[in-house]
Amino acid sequence: MRILLICMQYDYGVAERGHSYEYYNFYQSLRDAGHEVTLFDYMEELKRHGKEAMNRKLQEQTEDLRPDVAVFSLYTDQLVPETVAAVRKLTKTLCFFHDDTWRKDFSRFWAPHFDHFTSSDFESGRKYARLGIPGILHMPFGVNEALYRPLEVERSIDVAFVGAWHPVREWLIKRLRRAGIQVEVAGSGWPAGILDHAAMVKKFNMARINLNLSNSSSWDARYLLRSPRGVLNALRSPKNVEQIKARHFEINACRAFQLSYYVDGLERCYALGEEMAVYLDPDDLIEKVRYYLDDEALREDMATRAWQRTLREHTYAQRFAKVFLAMGFTPGQALPGAAE
Repeated sequence: MRILLICMQYDYGVAERGHSYEYYNFYQSLRDAGHEVTLFDYMEELKRHGKEAMNRKLQEQTEDLRPDVAVFSLYTDQLVPETVAAVRKLTKTLCFFHDDTWRKDFSRFWAPHFDHFTSSDFESGRKYARLGIPGILHMPFGVNEALYRPLEVERSIDVAFVGAWHPVREWLIKRLRRAGIQVEVAGSGWPAGILDHAAMVKKFNMARINLNLSNSSSWDARYLLRSPRGVLNALRSPKNVEQIKARHFEINACRAFQLSYYVDGLERCYALGEEMAVYLDPDDLIEKVRYYLDDEALREDMATRAWQRTLREHTYAQRFAKVFLAMGFTPGQALPGAAE
């Protein structure tokens, strides 16, 4: 298939932060599966030429390329509906919504402008049907298994967390450390800073326990009472619901043990307690860390099971194969594994 991928090549459009999620997982997964993929970096074009010229260039590139499908990953207001309408006249369109569980106004505005759009929410079909918006395709996050993989390294770190700083996450990390648990932390906003992709994958592999911590607002009384800022952050934050994120699949693809916050639907992806572990509250988090640190055999068995499940069911090659079939492309056009 000939695919035009409209996304940012770099993380949040900043080259110094490294390549974007879409570049690693969409562009490379589709290209490695044998598709002819052209990446249109709207953020870079916007910086160079301005919004109007960037939108016009996207239309012109679609006319020249005549792709089988245009796949969009939007950020904020870089594109305009008129541009999407022009592209839609030339090819089928698919928009990937990362956070429609909490960016509701954004996704509901843009969804009708595309032939199809995705949601990671398992209840998305019913939700969008009630709104009278057609074209919904359920597509959870997944993983590029060529980039997230097991490494031959020693499990030399007790507990690790890789992710952006968030006040709730900082509070949880401090509670773990006060309980005598050593935790290595990296990511945007933390003193250690951002890890490049290779270093992040190595960190996952080196950790005995990889934490997956929520960045939604918390109404835990202990968190809110620690300072007036806690209450203010909870009231202001638009992230008031949990969701399944890419990190759930990335850690497991490395055959690394994961202890995660619970979110509705996670049990449909992995067998909780058998393939990965979840904590229910801050006290349970501390207890679970201690419990699993004391049982290496259990951790390794669960990590292996999660890794095997990830390769069977959760790669982006499989995700796109199913979505393209649902869009009406024939198995010959779709990715390998589409008939599974």
